[in-house]
Amino acid sequence: MKFFIDLANSMRAGIEGMGASATTAEIILTAITTLAVVIFILLHVVVLLLAERRLSAMFQLRLGPNRLGPLGIGQVIADVVKTLGKEDIIPAGADKFVFKLASTTLFATALLAWAVIPFGNGMIIQDLNIGIFYFIAIGSTATISVVMGGWASNNKYALIGGMRGVAQMISYEIPMVFSLLGVVMLTGSMKMSDIVAAQENMWFIIPQFIAFFIYYVAATAEINRAPFDLPEGEQELVAGYFIEYSGIRWALFMMAEYANMVAVSAIAVTMFLGGWNAPFGLTFIPGIVWFLIKLYLMLFTFFWVRWTFPRLRVDHLMHFGWKFMIPVSLANIVVTGIGIYVYRMITG
Repeated sequence: MKFFIDLANSMRAGIEGMGASATTAEIILTAITTLAVVIFILLHVVVLLLAERRLSAMFQLRLGPNRLGPLGIGQVIADVVKTLGKEDIIPAGADKFVFKLASTTLFATALLAWAVIPFGNGMIIQDLNIGIFYFIAIGSTATISVVMGGWASNNKYALIGGMRGVAQMISYEIPMVFSLLGVVMLTGSMKMSDIVAAQENMWFIIPQFIAFFIYYVAATAEINRAPFDLPEGEQELVAGYFIEYSGIRWALFMMAEYANMVAVSAIAVTMFLGGWNAPFGLTFIPGIVWFLIKLYLMLFTFFWVRWTFPRLRVDHLMHFGWKFMIPVSLANIVVTGIGIYVYRMITG
C-alpha cells in the first residue's frame, strides 16, 4: 500500500513538473491509490478464506485444509478456479437485469467504503471532512443490493432472506451510528485523520468501551456474519438471498462479505483503537504496521465469534437490537455529553 502511494506522489510531482494541472495530477494519484486498495482487498479475500478455514478447524478440533500445498494454501486457489469455471445460471423466471446487477452493486459498495479509511499518516484515498458520515452512507446502500438479489431471483426462500436482511441491517445500523457518534462528540470532527490524531495519548476504546461493544455487535449483524447470519440461514432458507446465484456472481457476494468485514474492522481500528498510532510509545515501528496488526486482531475476533456462538432466532435478534442495543447506545451518548460538559466546566 505504501509503495503505491509513494509511487503516486512521485508521479504527481513529475506530472506537475511537466506543466500539467494539479487536477490532472490529483486524478492520477486517486486512480493509483484506488488500484492499491482494490489489490489489497482482493488479496485479503484470498488470505482470509484460508485463515478462516484454518481457524475454524482449530476451534472445532479438526485439521482443515492441509493436503493441497503447504498448509492447504493450494485449496484456496483450487476453489477460485472452480468458482470461475462454474456455469453462470440465471433462473428462467428471474428479473435478469436486477439479478445481474445485485451482486455487482454489493461488491462495488464494499469497495467504495474504502475511500475514507486511513492505513497510515497520509495514506488515504480521500480524507473527507465528513469521512465517517460517508462510510455510514455508503454502507447503508448495501441493504438495497441484498433485497435486489432476493427479489429478482423469483424464489420464495431468496425473497424471505432478502426481507430478513433488510430488517436486520436497518435495525442494527441505528445503534452502530449512535456508537460512532460518541467518538465524533469527543473529537469534534468527522474527519478520519482528526479522529486518529485525537487518540495519540489515549485510544477511544477506554472512554467509549460501551460504544465499542455496541459497534462490534452491530457491525457483525450489518455484514451478516454468524451468529447474525439469518438472511442466509441454511436450516430454513437453504442459502438465503443468493440461493439462485452461481459462479462468479455468487463469488461476488462472498467477496463483498469479506471486503465489508475488513472495512468494518478498519473503521473499528480507526475510531476506537488509535488507527496507526503506536501503543506504549513504540513509534519506531511504522504506523501502517500497527494499523495492520490491529486490523488482523479485529478480524480474528470475527472468526472466533462465528465459530463459537450458535445462530440466534429471528425474534431474539430483533428484540436484542431494538430493546437493548438502541437504548444502551442512546444512554452512552447522553453520558458522553454530560462527561464533555463537566470536563469543560472543570477546565474552564
